[in-house]
Amino acid sequence: MYLQVNGAQTYCYTGGKPFDPAKPTVVFIHGVLNDHSVWILQTRYLAHHGFNVLAVDLPGHCRSEGEAPSSVEEAADFIGALLDAAGVQKAALVGHSWGSLIAMEAAARLKDRVTHAVLVGTAFPMKVSPALIEASLNQPEKALTMVNVFSRSTLCAPPSALGPGTWVFGAGMALGRRVLRSNPKVNVFHRGFVACDSYQGGEAAMAALTCPVLFLLGGQDQMTHPKAAQGLIRAAQAADQKVKVVNLPVGHHQMTETPDDTLFAIRDFLRS
Repeated sequence: MYLQVNGAQTYCYTGGKPFDPAKPTVVFIHGVLNDHSVWILQTRYLAHHGFNVLAVDLPGHCRSEGEAPSSVEEAADFIGALLDAAGVQKAALVGHSWGSLIAMEAAARLKDRVTHAVLVGTAFPMKVSPALIEASLNQPEKALTMVNVFSRSTLCAPPSALGPGTWVFGAGMALGRRVLRSNPKVNVFHRGFVACDSYQGGEAAMAALTCPVLFLLGGQDQMTHPKAAQGLIRAAQAADQKVKVVNLPVGHHQMTETPDDTLFAIRDFLRS
């Protein structure tokens, strides 16, 4: 489905079901050098079990036009504009990695319009090594290889991950190349990493949330180590928010390494 957001054509995957703003709505936000497809297993289930799903390609990524966000704050404002364009008054936000920061910042700004916040593979501060930032700019193929190795606890997917025989490393490399080449004007790889690295508003945003928060963390995550989420968890607890923490024995790409456990954690949290 396409929506006009801030004057630009924006793509949202609806899980194979017609968009119905009357249903409870869940917005899925991808991370750096990803697109809506990383949520394919979770969104399709939810769309067929009572939820309205909008898995967005962020501006300047793949099927979405517009200027690629250069900061978490800019991307968070886009999420508010997306809800307006879709005619959705309230929604849950689910974000992975960079997308988790965007979801958190958007929830802080949108207040009661956000019913739930799900932060998958999150950290604050979400620092990116200078070597990786430099490589994303000048040697993107090298950086893409590093990210796809560091993001996974295994290069051999379980049978439930997109079907038996799926080469998750190769699929990740292909997706990254496709996203990077989708925008010839901007290096969205480098821009996204810089946005993660420079974001400073995490704890303030968390303290401003008015909705329950689920932290969905990977115990073997080398990109956003679960220890790096503890400050956000403490900030949420200090603000007397309803907080749930789920730890999975996988790396940074929970959506394909443990697709069922990731789905069920999100589903049960949204129904609570």
